Amino acid sequence: MQQFQDQKNNKEPFLTLICRCTVSLLLVLLTQFTLSLVPRCFSTSPLLLQLALSVVVLLLVLVFGRWFRLILGVYASAPAFVFFNILFVWGLYWVVIRRAIPHLISAVFSGEVVMLFIGLCSILSSDPGFVSYGSSYSDNCDEMKALEVEARNEDSFQLKRVRYCKICKAYIKGFDHHCPAFGNCIGQNNHILFMVLLLGFLSTEASYILCSFQFARDSHIFDGTRFENGLGGSLVISTMLFTLLQAVFMAWHIYCICFNIRTDEWINWKKYSEFQVIIQSQSGGSFAQMQFMNPYDKGILQNVKEFFAVGD
Repeated sequence: MQQFQDQKNNKEPFLTLICRCTVSLLLVLLTQFTLSLVPRCFSTSPLLLQLALSVVVLLLVLVFGRWFRLILGVYASAPAFVFFNILFVWGLYWVVIRRAIPHLISAVFSGEVVMLFIGLCSILSSDPGFVSYGSSYSDNCDEMKALEVEARNEDSFQLKRVRYCKICKAYIKGFDHHCPAFGNCIGQNNHILFMVLLLGFLSTEASYILCSFQFARDSHIFDGTRFENGLGGSLVISTMLFTLLQAVFMAWHIYCICFNIRTDEWINWKKYSEFQVIIQSQSGGSFAQMQFMNPYDKGILQNVKEFFAVGD
């Protein structure tokens, strides 16, 4: 808990925060208007092809953002980038799409967006389950080993999967990953909030996809050329594709939760001995192969139950 208080007190200077938020806003505008070129220039192409091209555009914008950071030394704030993207999509809905959608659905969609903003602020300031404070990973190796031994000797889920986060410089109980988009670690104490936020994103994104698709169909945007659709129509299609990609990403996180897969452990499983199993050659030779095995996977229902278990 002391680590949580230290983190809250160690805030960035106000001017630096304003600069980062400004860069985030500019990147959002650049991303969204660049994505609108895909349906504008490839209006007669299938949506699946436009979706693939949108992925390419997003990767190029990401490279540009990193180049911008290296050259000028100014970088964006990931939570602010998420916030401004939601705000951009919400604004486009009310300016363009709303006129083709019933008022009740518009009210529900706006309520979902407001709840997303509240959820983002909540998870940004939440305590993920800090165990102790340390200045660096090397300074805490002995403590980490002690925690891992204790976790193996106890059945308590709170003591399992204690991992060190290099960004937060702390050990996190039930560590899942450090989420740049939410500006915080995802650990034992904010698992429930994280899951609720994922479901909230999925619900809001599904609503927007359905509404934008209905608007595009009623406005015959799918039948028009790039000169007929205009900027508004292109933005409707590009934001729909962008939202669809986000929904796939959120669904992947929910899949990982159901099968008790932690992002860091799945990518770097060779660093953790409990995920390694040695397979001997069937021919009886000396050849052996190391493979990944998740000892925490106890079935979907039990995995979700443990994920929702609240630490002390």
